[in-house]
Amino acid sequence: MGHSVLVVEGADDIRALVVTGLQRAGIDTFEATSGSECLALVRESHPDLVVLDLGLPDADGTEVCRQLRAMSNCYVLMLSASPEEVDVLVGLAVGADGYMVRPFSPRELTARVQTMLRRVRHQPETPLADSLRRRSTDDANPRRRSTDRAPEVSNVARVGDLEVDLDAREVRIATTRVPVTRTEFDLLAMLASNPGRVFQRETLLQGVWQSEWEGDARLVEVHMSNLRRKLAAAGVVNPDIRTVRGVGYRLVL
Repeated sequence: MGHSVLVVEGADDIRALVVTGLQRAGIDTFEATSGSECLALVRESHPDLVVLDLGLPDADGTEVCRQLRAMSNCYVLMLSASPEEVDVLVGLAVGADGYMVRPFSPRELTARVQTMLRRVRHQPETPLADSLRRRSTDDANPRRRSTDRAPEVSNVARVGDLEVDLDAREVRIATTRVPVTRTEFDLLAMLASNPGRVFQRETLLQGVWQSEWEGDARLVEVHMSNLRRKLAAAGVVNPDIRTVRGVGYRLVL
């Protein structure tokens, strides 16, 4: 089944350029010209990704993103006409997964969209899945091998108070689900794959965004800040996401 992308852009020429590029790449694409139309289409059509312009004619794009996040866990690629840092940080703080600043190449935008969509297809091969698979194999009782039954593999990492469920893509404390975005889940899954290990920012960028383009450390920093805030609000004390200054992050028990 193919992925679908909603392009939300008030300027007709830019919207047509983006839509044409995505359709030429074989991506099922539909469009909206306003924030209200965007939210209505997300409710109705459930796109996998939304390309969202911050400068919409009827609404602030960051507020649209905030409302979108309340109803959908789709990826959001934010478009901004301003290179100002505050615009980028606010957009990421309300749940955008990545951003591009105008002027941008339609070809580069298409490539970034394709990269984000591939993250869904590649999810079973995350570091967490590999780590859990190795643990299951290492811990299997050798005497059971004579039954020719493969050891049952659980894709749930239990780290301190947290459960990171790769199959359900859920983060839980006890039986309560912690609401995280796809990107926040992927970051936590990487940290949980090897508690105590320091993951460099570049490693997290490559592992989660799977792209050399997203070379801005602010992406990792803002999403980590959001993740910490959500875990704290859920009452998670152990483990703790620690910053290793100048290097990256690690999960500490």
